[in-house]
Amino acid sequence: MVTIKKKLKKNPLSEYIERLQTGGTLLPDTPENVLEVVGILKSYGVVLDAYSKNLIYIADNQFLVFFPFFKYFNGEVSFSKLLRHWWHDRINFEYAEYCMKAMLWHGGGGLDTYLDTKEFQERAQAVIKAKFKTNPLVLGLNELFPDFLTEQLRVSAYYSGLGQFWRVMADIFLTLSDRYDEGEIKSIPQVVDYIKAGLVADAVKPITYAVKIRDKVYDIIPKNAGLTFLADTAVPYVEAVFFRGTPFHGTVSYNAQAYQISPDQSRFQYGALYADPLPIGGAGIPPTLLMQDMRHYLPEYLHEVYRRSLRGEDDLRVQICITFQKSMFCVTTAAILGLMPYPVDTQDSSEQEANRVYLEKWMDRLQTSRLLDVNQ
Repeated sequence: MVTIKKKLKKNPLSEYIERLQTGGTLLPDTPENVLEVVGILKSYGVVLDAYSKNLIYIADNQFLVFFPFFKYFNGEVSFSKLLRHWWHDRINFEYAEYCMKAMLWHGGGGLDTYLDTKEFQERAQAVIKAKFKTNPLVLGLNELFPDFLTEQLRVSAYYSGLGQFWRVMADIFLTLSDRYDEGEIKSIPQVVDYIKAGLVADAVKPITYAVKIRDKVYDIIPKNAGLTFLADTAVPYVEAVFFRGTPFHGTVSYNAQAYQISPDQSRFQYGALYADPLPIGGAGIPPTLLMQDMRHYLPEYLHEVYRRSLRGEDDLRVQICITFQKSMFCVTTAAILGLMPYPVDTQDSSEQEANRVYLEKWMDRLQTSRLLDVNQ
């Protein structure tokens, strides 16, 4: 009698599960990786600081403005600034809007849920009536199409929510760089721990949104709505931007008969952890804007690494993208460890098993990501 042994299916990323179970990281701990990750996060922190301020400015001052021509100017409009804007000698705030629209489209989290409530609709209508108090044409339009202006305020709420999220992340990344410069950060686990500590410290930071019309303040997302930084902006951001993203024009066919884009949004894998760095620098590829912004704020020690590479400055955006993905796997590690159901060092066998099941679900999603590439 022949006995057939059934082979158990092994997760191809089981090595990383074991790493995380022992408090390790997705990215190898090498001096080169530490230098690259901290350097790119320094640049990213400067860019996020600018993105955050602009998103919050738009939410607070450009809400229900039908043609916001000067929304990227943060209220400081001048002819010289306009020329720089046209010449693209500026921060590319369009990328910040791309991320905001990805979050709006994919949804998820308490912010998405709240914006579909009756309470939000009532607050939105109060803002609309106050904003257009002396404009019967727009008020009439609102009666005919009651969801039109309400949807504009939903978008404004996402501007504000993402702006508040990035405000926290920018501070984390910039202070991380300061700690590295002072010699306190020397390893990838220390980088991950620092980011995780920052996420945990601000986990319950309230996400609120209010606008001022004439001399009265209107709460659109009040504090008692219970929205918080980690659950309602950080987690949906990771889902929408790190994992799902949106298909880049020119790289896949939008023709439904071509079947190149899944009709199921949950199966999208176009996020930052999956993107092929090679198209970066091409027209119509949104991350190109981010890489272009970050290249202006690279620390000299990181810029020198790129100069010594095979192609030097010729493929700078691609090199930045590869490093950026390394850094995002560090942020992902911090998120995974921060959301783990039980402590990493638990000695309870049932808790250890629950942690493993939790990690296996994460690794299932990362199988087709760039994780193996950044580990080479």
